[in-house]
Amino acid sequence: MDIRQLRYFLTIAEEKQITAAAKKLHMAQPPLSQQLKQLEQELGVKLFEKRGRYLQLTEAGSTLQRYAVKITKDMEEAQTEVTQIGSGVRGTLSIGVNTISYYQLPTILQTFRESYPHITYKIQQNESSQLAKLVKEKIIELAIVRLPLLLDDYTVLQLQKESFYFVSSEPQTRNSTSVSLEQVAQHALILPSTDGLGIFQLILEEFRMKNISPNIIGECSDIAILMELVSSGFGSTIVPETVLKKHRGYRVQAFHIEDSEVSASSALIWLKQHYLSKAGQRFVELVGTMTPDP
Repeated sequence: MDIRQLRYFLTIAEEKQITAAAKKLHMAQPPLSQQLKQLEQELGVKLFEKRGRYLQLTEAGSTLQRYAVKITKDMEEAQTEVTQIGSGVRGTLSIGVNTISYYQLPTILQTFRESYPHITYKIQQNESSQLAKLVKEKIIELAIVRLPLLLDDYTVLQLQKESFYFVSSEPQTRNSTSVSLEQVAQHALILPSTDGLGIFQLILEEFRMKNISPNIIGECSDIAILMELVSSGFGSTIVPETVLKKHRGYRVQAFHIEDSEVSASSALIWLKQHYLSKAGQRFVELVGTMTPDP
């Protein structure tokens, strides 16, 4: 018994005549009669009784009809869903983001959801190096990571670079919109040191290149706590633009560092030579269209 035989059976039950059913199925009557005979022989029961010009379901036939309706409906729904997954209309988007993720991600995800409302999401948060590992192990398909990072095994879509800002709650810094790196060095600094981001080393290298000795009083691996400390006056900090956009509402002020070229780069990565789901492909396409040139 296969799905084709069940569809033949259901059509006969609906039309109550072999001739009418064959016409509806666009086939000759003898092959349809043969299919019904084979089905009855396989099941070992009569499915129809002759009542005048029409066929009537037996008790066994009525039972089979109930199951056949469900089976054929499930099969049609399965075919539709599989086709939609293959086209990227359905499926799951598995993506990783880091502690200081790309600030445009919520906007991109909302736009993607509006275009593909039946996609479900598996979003994991971790440090960039761990996200790359999860992609390599095929636990997630995509990840937004902070650069620099060794990515020889990955396809990389570079995202927009972000400038770093000096952030402080000290009153004497509120009279301008920019500061020099020399001025920054005069403040007690507590810097972000989240593993896998490389921000701490980037900032130290910028001071070293300018031959300036900063007054670093500490480091903090949690960005929310870091911003709380700065807001309380414990110290000042230097962070990428993403942090400012994600952590609004603190009693702090941000200043462009006028003589600094330090910047943070993010990238969307996925594994080379590995099939990317249609949902993943559609997301990569969208990110490419919504991201300004780096």
